[in-house]
Amino acid sequence: MTATTTNYICRYCRQPSDPSDVSCPNCGAPVDVREVTSDSGWVEQPAISDMARIRFGTSTAQIEGTYVPVVDFDLRPPGWVYFSHHTLLWAEPQVQMAAMPMAGGWTRVRAGLPLIMMQASGPGHLALSDDHPGEIVALPLAPGQGIEVREHRFLAATDGVKYDWQQSGIWFTTGSGDDTEYHYPFGMFVDVFHAEQAPGLLLLHSPGNSFIRDLAAGETICIQPSSLLYKDLTVRMGLHLEYPNTGGMMWGSRYQYRQVWLRLSGPGRVAVQSVFERPEGSEPITSSCPGTTHYRW
Repeated sequence: MTATTTNYICRYCRQPSDPSDVSCPNCGAPVDVREVTSDSGWVEQPAISDMARIRFGTSTAQIEGTYVPVVDFDLRPPGWVYFSHHTLLWAEPQVQMAAMPMAGGWTRVRAGLPLIMMQASGPGHLALSDDHPGEIVALPLAPGQGIEVREHRFLAATDGVKYDWQQSGIWFTTGSGDDTEYHYPFGMFVDVFHAEQAPGLLLLHSPGNSFIRDLAAGETICIQPSSLLYKDLTVRMGLHLEYPNTGGMMWGSRYQYRQVWLRLSGPGRVAVQSVFERPEGSEPITSSCPGTTHYRW
């Protein structure tokens, strides 16, 4: 590695890269792209160019297409990848695939159907894609680095990345007694990925465009809960409820009109997606998760 390569750090994946190349070999971001930053400090993650290749070990991942991008893996031993079965498009006959053993009670479902974690090893090609428009986000993880990802955003990871999950801890209830209903605006689970002894590559599918921001220690922001794509492990999150002053324009209790936010506190990196589901309903909130903050205008 030359001195020039060592001095160039990709502003998106934060890994040493080669400035003379067209795209970063670690995350696929264009090397010569102009940084697009909003007034609030959010930086737009550039979409990975069509046919860009990302190297991991002896294998590569080629991004194909821009509207609903496909990841075409060229798997070379000894490396392998794992993914959810519903993202598989095709695989060459010589690619070995099997259900991945999962510790604990991993019973994730989507649209009412169970998801099965698969693992695949080469040699051979394997293609994965999500089922809606968006962007592929590549996150190379250095040894010891971890990341938390909102559920159903995971696309694939290499064998150097360990996978776990946990309860998100973000919830509130409406109603009372037998009519109590639990709501999980962020999702019931959060996926946790961690590179241990060796570096690894994590691939996500982000609906719409992606934006990233670095939070300073003690800096706090509020975002729509379902817009979060991923965050560093050092970033803390909680529920924030706001009750705007309606000026008598709303019927019933003014506490029926509320806004639900996800509160994020630094230090660390945060990424959001531009396409997300806004919280629905206006029923009064009867209880919420520990640490919830409130603001009444």
